[in-house]
Amino acid sequence: MYRREKWNYKRQLCAVAAFSVCSVINVFAQNTNQPRQIQSVKDIFDATWLRQPEAQALEARQQALQAQKRAAAALTPEPAAVELNSKSDQWNRNLGAREEQIAIAVPMWLPGERSKSSALAEAQANALEYQIKANQLRVAGKIREDWWNLHRARIEQEVTADQLTNARRLADDVAKRVKAGDLAQSDQHQAEGAAAVAESAYAMAQANLELAIQIIQSSIGATSFSMLDLSESPELPPSAEYPQVHAALMELQARSDVAERTVALATTRTRANPEFTIAKSRDRGNLVDPYSSKVTIGIRLPFGGGPRYEATVANAQAEATQAQAQLSLERDRTQSIWRIAQAKANAAQAQLKAAERRAKLALESRTFFDKSFQLGESDLPTRLRIEAEAVEARRQAALSRIEYSASISALRQAAGLLPQ
Repeated sequence: MYRREKWNYKRQLCAVAAFSVCSVINVFAQNTNQPRQIQSVKDIFDATWLRQPEAQALEARQQALQAQKRAAAALTPEPAAVELNSKSDQWNRNLGAREEQIAIAVPMWLPGERSKSSALAEAQANALEYQIKANQLRVAGKIREDWWNLHRARIEQEVTADQLTNARRLADDVAKRVKAGDLAQSDQHQAEGAAAVAESAYAMAQANLELAIQIIQSSIGATSFSMLDLSESPELPPSAEYPQVHAALMELQARSDVAERTVALATTRTRANPEFTIAKSRDRGNLVDPYSSKVTIGIRLPFGGGPRYEATVANAQAEATQAQAQLSLERDRTQSIWRIAQAKANAAQAQLKAAERRAKLALESRTFFDKSFQLGESDLPTRLRIEAEAVEARRQAALSRIEYSASISALRQAAGLLPQ
């Protein structure tokens, strides 16, 4: 019976290991029906970004900005208008008096308005570009966090699987020696209890791994199936210096430029646009008079100033002031995050070296004490303690490797760099 349980356990372990290494998840596939393999942070980021509302609305926003640029470069601020008038006395005297008029009204740019409108349209186009980059960076931060949480869960699953395998092997050995009379029944209880603890830890680790995979799956979406490669695929370390160009700062700088050009345009639009009018008309006094024609040229100049103009300018200036202040705060914040990320990466590297050295020593100690236990030179509690220390050392070494890779990703995130 015990061997049957062991065989069932091995089959379950193999199935779970295969599931962990190659989990079938859905991947967003654009313009193709072929499945796509997820192997790195960049693959997940690319698939996730395509599903974001900002990405799907980007083309329409670009078209709107192009139309705005064309409008700012037009000869008139608004389309021209045609006016048709007709006068007659047929409803009262009906003597044949007639007057017909056709007029064209053409809006005119205010002085400096056209150039400042073009400058504002250009600034808004740049702002959209940097806004997209900043949104991509925010999405990348979430993806990086989910990716390394997945690998932390994978390490826990692998370590607990190894721990369970060793616990089962040790329990088998103890059971044989108890049957042979070399060990007491209490030793078998201890060994089987350690195996039960390992089994519980493995079940929890497997559940956490499946949860982490589901989080990645929800980010990617689903139209095709592919294999999730759980290799670490660490990112390359960035430059050791603080980056001169940061997506979050460039977004705020672009917003500040838009606000400043909005202020410049608002101070130019002190009144509504004037209109140039040209009209041609013909009229007659009565039925026997011939028609006479005339041309009328006029200009319409709206009055300016007033509370509406003052409110527009004040709001634009407030936006510009707020954008500048926010840019200054964000610059200090990003520099602080960069320094913290650097310190964490250096600490993670040092911890990795120490953990790997400890894991190597613990593995050697486990080998020594395993041989000693087989020869009856050491007792079971010592063997269990050494086994627990070896498992914990391996776990810490594997997690330290993941933490170092995660710290490099965090450092790239602090530098404003997207996954590559």
